[in-house]
Formats: sequence, structure tokens, C-alpha cells
Amino acid sequence: MNDSLSRIRASRSAAVKATLDYPVIDTDVHVNDYAPILEDYVQHYGGAKLVDALRRALGSRHNTKTNGRDWYAQTPEERRYHRTLRAPWWARVTRNTLDLATYTLPSLLHERLAEQGADYSILFPNDVLAPLAARDDTRQALHRAINHFHADQYRPYSDRLTPVAGIPLNTPQEGIEELEFAVKTLGLKVINIAGGVKRPIKAIADKYPADQFPEIAKYAHYTDFYGIDSEYDYDPFWAKVVELGVPVTTHYGSQGWTGRQSISNYMNNHIGHFADGSQAFAKALFFGGVTRRFPGLRVALLEGGADWGSHVYTHLVDRWEKRNRDAVQNYNPANADLGLLKALFERHGADFIRGRDINPAQLLRDSLGISALPHSREPHADEIDDFALAGIEKVEDIRDRWVNSFYFGSEADDRTVAAAFNDRVHPLGVKINAIWSSDVGHWDVPDLTEPLAESWDLVEQGVISAADFKAFVFGNPYRFYTEANPNFFAGTEVERKLTSAARKQAA
Repeated sequence: MNDSLSRIRASRSAAVKATLDYPVIDTDVHVNDYAPILEDYVQHYGGAKLVDALRRALGSRHNTKTNGRDWYAQTPEERRYHRTLRAPWWARVTRNTLDLATYTLPSLLHERLAEQGADYSILFPNDVLAPLAARDDTRQALHRAINHFHADQYRPYSDRLTPVAGIPLNTPQEGIEELEFAVKTLGLKVINIAGGVKRPIKAIADKYPADQFPEIAKYAHYTDFYGIDSEYDYDPFWAKVVELGVPVTTHYGSQGWTGRQSISNYMNNHIGHFADGSQAFAKALFFGGVTRRFPGLRVALLEGGADWGSHVYTHLVDRWEKRNRDAVQNYNPANADLGLLKALFERHGADFIRGRDINPAQLLRDSLGISALPHSREPHADEIDDFALAGIEKVEDIRDRWVNSFYFGSEADDRTVAAAFNDRVHPLGVKINAIWSSDVGHWDVPDLTEPLAESWDLVEQGVISAADFKAFVFGNPYRFYTEANPNFFAGTEVERKLTSAARKQAA
């Protein structure tokens, strides 16, 4: 233990930090909850029954159960029979015992930030969204108890640490109630939401009620991403978020979705799943017009990298240029020159039509191919513009409603972050908002002291520039939080560092 403690402040990351003239903001630190104290809070809000509900929620979150038995209790044959998903396993740091304690003890984490190389960290307790697995009658009480616990645990260390508040969004009203409690009562200033909520498909639920056919209900669902095609109008929730000046974050994954349903291999299900889940959520907000109606909304999509934010932005522009409401007329069968088509067939395709009594309209239909045969009717005028709700009239609108609204959490050693800074590729020459998200506390970071140094390694290897590095670890995260709330860093180490630097520059 003494050898471990002697390493404090003597790390590669601390050495990198000593060369920087700006603060470092870590947007993704995962901490553990010390269960006995957490359960005291839960008991205060709902007694022993609510504690039991918490334990059930935590169990259902970590175990993929089918037929009442989890993956490890099933034989290979049972897993195949039930198609039981291989869930995460050994997802926390253990061999590095100093780090294990660091993620559980707020005082120790606060002390070791210098060793990590960060000035300020946003904390995502691993159990912050566990109540989402609870029943409707316990979900809000559990969120309230857990948020209260986290607010009290980290309040003494607010100069360098702030935990997120977990917000349920099964309905907009539920979200508003917990948002106001977390911000106004507890003083929390960042929220974490799931990027979507599962809902029953009504046509199936009506035919096979969940209380009579639970196995069918388990699979017959869709995901509501709060934006386009949502079951509810979530605008009141987004309006309250902007009114209160709260940055929104999500770690939304897609394990269990098509292509991530392996019954034997966790890595098969894991790689890319945060990017896919966050992409579905972000596109729903964009195409649903949420980022148009709420230009002050700031959303960080964590653990998926920033390269997907780059390619979606580029593809949005590509597709809008080809399929905006005017350009899409290039593919309207009504705009075909039937006389020209007939003349060309007569000149170049006489063998095709010889002996057939074919009129120009039939020539058009047959030339489009079987896969493009007409539907029961042609689309109406208000059905042909997929970008209508987003209000896209020019490329700059896409930039404003994608690039400006979204920030993309990239882990320290993720070389694909270079895509975010490649302004030669992006339309209008912009850069994507990549934000430094160490993900310490999870299995991909076995040593808390390494991430900042790993990101600087990308500079030395020529993957990103020193200017990109500064934007990554300071500029972009600082903008994310302060664009939502200009006073976000008031009274923190970040404010102190910036004030000190300004005074030196003035002198």
C-alpha cells in the first residue's frame, strides 16, 4: 500500500499537465456507490420495500435473465434455445486496488485529480440510471434517493467534482419533476438520461396483453427516442432543461439490438454499441426538430467516440443536397419525359418492345424495375421532405442544428478522434465537438493516471495537433457546459485557473 501511495502525483499525466497553460476538464468519470450508505438514503425515501426495489433494479440491469435464470446459470443449449444475450462481466477495476478505492471514496478521488492530470471532473455514478429498470411505482422515488445521496456525497468537493443527476423520461412530466428537484433542491447542475425508452407496440399489446403474454411483451417493443415519432411531446421537458441551464448527457448503448445479440461474446455486442445508440437518439432530436426549436440545448453523447458525429454530419449534408424538397423531384416519376423515353426505346430498344403493345406510361413503370413499382398512392406534398421538421433550408442550418448542439465524448486513447478535427472533410470546414472523456472507473482504463498522457501520445504520434488537444481537453468541454450555463464553473478550480491566467496575461 505504501508503494502505491508514494506514486501519487508522480505520473505521466501529471507531467503532461505541468506543461499546459489551461485547465483540463474530464467529462466522464465513473464512480462506485458505497452500498450501505446509499441504501440508507433509499430507505429514508421508501423504507425496506424501496431498498428491495433498488436491489432488484440493480440485478436486472447487470444480468440478462431469460426463463428466470441469468446467462451464467444456463447451459449453452438453454442460451441458444432462449437466445440469451451475453451481458457485460468484470466491468470494474479490481486488481488496481488503489483505483478501486478512489472510485468509491470522494475524498480520495478529489485528492488524486492532480495525479490524474484533471482540474475538474464530471462524475457518472455507475448506479445513477439503475432505477430505470424499476417498476413505475418505484422509479421516481429511487431516482430521487440516489440523486440526493450523490449530491450529499460530493458537495464538499464541488471545487473539482460534480455528479450528474439521473433523470427518468418515461413521460415528459416525470422528467420535469425530477429535473426540478435535482437542480432546485439538490443543487445538481448536469443531468444524465437514457437516450430512449422502450414502449409496447400497441397493435401487438392489444392482441397479446402483457399480463397474459409476458414473453411476447418482452420482445414486442420499439424504442422512443424523445424526438421524431415520439409517443409524447417532450418539448416541455427540453424547454425546462434550457430554462434551468442544464447540460444533458447520455451513455446510451445498443447491446441487444440487431447485430449485437451474440449469446456467447460480450465484445461482439460491445464494440460500437454506444455510438449506434447515441446516433439513434441524436438523429431523433435532429429530424424531430428539437435542436431547431431549442438552439440553446446542449447534449453530450458519451463513450461512443466522435468519429460517428463526423460522418453523420457529413452524410446529413450529402443526403439533404440530393433529397431536399426540391432536389427530390429529380426522382418523381411525374417529371419523366414520356415522349423522349418512348423515342429512345424505339431507337435503342426496338428488340425490347417488338411485338408488345406498350404505351409510354408502361415503359416508365417497367424501366423503373420491379422494386420501384408504384405504391397504393403517390406521396402527398407534405410527405416528401424528410428535413421539414428540422427546418433545413441551407447547409448552414445542418451545421447549426447538429454541430452546435451535440458534443461527442471520446476516450483518451481513441485514435479515431482525429476524424472530429478533420475540417478538410466536413462541409463548411467545421470541426466536430469532441470532448475528453477518460471513462476512468471502467474496465477500459486499468490505471487512473494514464488517460491524459495517452491523449498527449496522440499529439506526439501526429494523430491530432496540439491545438486539437487543447480543444479536446479544455476548449470544447468548457463550451459545452458554459453555453448551457455561463456560471457552470463559478467557484471551481477551472474558474480559479482561468482567472489566474488572465491576470498573468494582463500583467
